[in-house]
Amino acid sequence: MKIKGSTNIVGLIGHPVEHSFSPPMHNAAFKKLNMDYAYVAFDVDPSNLKTAIDGARALNVKGFNVTIPHKIHVMEYLDEIDEVAGLIGAVNTIDFKNMKGYNTDGIGAVKAIEEVTSIKNKNVVIAGAGGASRAISFYIAKYGADKLTILNRNVEKAQNLANDVLNSNLIGNVAADSIGKISNCLNDADILIDTTPIGMHPNIDDEAIAKSEDMHSDLVVFDAVYNPNETVLLKEAIKAQAKPVYGIKMLLYQGAESFKIWTGQEPPVDEMEKALRETLKLQ
Repeated sequence: MKIKGSTNIVGLIGHPVEHSFSPPMHNAAFKKLNMDYAYVAFDVDPSNLKTAIDGARALNVKGFNVTIPHKIHVMEYLDEIDEVAGLIGAVNTIDFKNMKGYNTDGIGAVKAIEEVTSIKNKNVVIAGAGGASRAISFYIAKYGADKLTILNRNVEKAQNLANDVLNSNLIGNVAADSIGKISNCLNDADILIDTTPIGMHPNIDDEAIAKSEDMHSDLVVFDAVYNPNETVLLKEAIKAQAKPVYGIKMLLYQGAESFKIWTGQEPPVDEMEKALRETLKLQ
């Protein structure tokens, strides 16, 4: 990739950012489409967030991805927030054309799952009630799920999220319960989504939140953790002959959605996935 006087800059802001997989994924896409863009990661201390946004605007940066710890506070410095990002209360993508914030995490998960099954009219169980669960829950509701059950160790946190999703009027049936009740919830579930960090590198031998005997072969099991690729939960899913969906796909599709927002072009998803797999050293 040649950097020229005309090169458009997009990037990532977070703290820290050096372990991000986004630069190789996006730069591979720009190269494939022969676009005059470059993607760079910027480590921005929280105390410098407003200065970073103002500076990027002044420097004619085209777009940012936003990661921890800036996803919530960055909203203060934008002119417009996409409707679902507003419901989620967090932004992971900024388009500087109109200073608008989006959240592509949830749509990344939905598109990953929709490679295997439609969300519409499904009974969905989500484990965890943190930021990732929140982003995914609203998109699950938006894409027409019939029922959503949010499970968490702290049931009050799950209940608060369930109430927020219900109040969005995107879905009529949302429940909350303890994660200890997961085996009962999976009996008639179509999709299980795990947003907890259980099984994430280096804790790859954690006990899975659900065992193969809790699952049935028609269940679709998605784990948002992408390192390792095959988590303890997905191993149990494969044992139960359920359908696994890998966390790398969410990473891929949230990036593809950001790409589309910035450039207005369809991203070369295959090329982006190839770059991700190489970076994550997956086959």
